[in-house]
Amino acid sequence: MDFTSIGAVNNLTDYTAAWEKKTGTAEKNTAFETLFQSALEMVNKTNDSINEAREAELSYAMGLTNSTTDVQVAQWKANVSLQYTVAVRNAVLDAYKEIMQLQF
Repeated sequence: MDFTSIGAVNNLTDYTAAWEKKTGTAEKNTAFETLFQSALEMVNKTNDSINEAREAELSYAMGLTNSTTDVQVAQWKANVSLQYTVAVRNAVLDAYKEIMQLQF
């Protein structure tokens, strides 16, 4: 479904920009966007290292390479990357829970 033909939706970006300018939330949004983009990049790098480990395992299993060191290094990189991603996720969730417990 294409919603771009609806006039109110087209003007929504104008209203959003005016609101951000009035309230000064544009800087906050860009900071959150930067944080979110870096988190997505970290997840993508983790997926890449996991895929590299799988490829190394398959090439070793098929007899294309004889180096077990390459397989172990690829698995180690994938493991460390995954552990780091999970640790960051846990820290973000803990911060979110703490913010939700705040009472004003």
